[in-house]
Amino acid sequence: MAAKRKQVVGVVFGGRSVEHDVSIVTGHQVMRAFDAERYEIVPIYIDRDGRWFTGELLRDLNTFKKPVIEAKGVMRAIISPSIEHHGLIINPAPGRFGRSEIRRLDVVFPTVHGSHGEDGTLQGLFELADIPYVGCGVLASAIANDKIMTKMVLAQHGIPVVDAVSFSRAEWLEAPDRVIQHILSELTFPLFIKPATLGSSIGIGRANDETLLRASIEVAAGLDRLILVEQAVTGCIEINCAVMGDGASIRASVLEQPISWEEFLTYEDKYLRGGEGMKSAERLIPAPIQADLAEQIRKLAVQAFRAVEGRGTARIDFLVKPETNQIFLNELNTMPGSLAFYLWQEEGLSPQQVVEELVRLAQEAYAEKRRSTYNYQTALLDVTTARGLKGVKGKARTTPGS
Repeated sequence: MAAKRKQVVGVVFGGRSVEHDVSIVTGHQVMRAFDAERYEIVPIYIDRDGRWFTGELLRDLNTFKKPVIEAKGVMRAIISPSIEHHGLIINPAPGRFGRSEIRRLDVVFPTVHGSHGEDGTLQGLFELADIPYVGCGVLASAIANDKIMTKMVLAQHGIPVVDAVSFSRAEWLEAPDRVIQHILSELTFPLFIKPATLGSSIGIGRANDETLLRASIEVAAGLDRLILVEQAVTGCIEINCAVMGDGASIRASVLEQPISWEEFLTYEDKYLRGGEGMKSAERLIPAPIQADLAEQIRKLAVQAFRAVEGRGTARIDFLVKPETNQIFLNELNTMPGSLAFYLWQEEGLSPQQVVEELVRLAQEAYAEKRRSTYNYQTALLDVTTARGLKGVKGKARTTPGS
């Protein structure tokens, strides 16, 4: 009996994002999680300048200590948007004696955090290429990546969010005093200032006075065109929950309480205090809160994931005031660092089981997509050819005597 063909999974990581390094770590954690007996992993790296590469050396973290373009055995590549290729074009612009190679992919596993990856842009490419892909679709990715839009959608679904004011970089540069006046008329110190579409706590500032507020806005405006200023929820703890599934079948994980060394969970708390990614941050699992409160948070997490049309997985972060049991949804991450493996392990799922389940969900979503008709032929071109382009909108009206 012939051996069953391995599924070919392209794992995309890196990207033109301030979360580039975090993405490399997540990509390697995902590649390592797959069963090599059942899956063939194709590493696909996007460097900080947006150039795409592939090659087995990209599975070694030491390769990234210098520009990968200098590494032997690493080749330029792109995922083709054309359905005919259904995968990766290796060496897409060969020289006189070179030739391109097509590497078909059964599924793509994007692990790019933030801009140009988690925001729906990569997902749009995969939709054009007609390749199954892990995680949220274009709409859910775009919504969840934008903290302002996320608040609007969640509020419409009755999910509690923190009061906030948002504005554009252009508005800030044109009239900073007017922006400050508007913020202070709606909110009170202390405040959190955030770039609207960045994750990993990059660019976030806390302000207790107007001087710090202005300085924090300047930092955020250098990282994003949209800025969010939120009312700080004092006396709160952070509680995080992972979700996984699609449609009516979404499960929530055990809850965690991250322990920050600062006033909020910084990039350093998340990634640089040892170990790998969010897995290394200090945390209490399960979170030491009342059982009924924990169940309420899990239900809100599932409700929020459905509200944005999510699929695959996400980590949803909440702020909770223990003395009043008030809950605010703080952030929805559709590509969480380390894929929240550590939370699912508490539920009895190994990293291997998590990635395999995410691939299964991707293939189910693809099968559902294939049920829709995209080829709809009409006689419009024949009619237009006969009438001319002016005939498409009908004859122009004339007035008597004209």
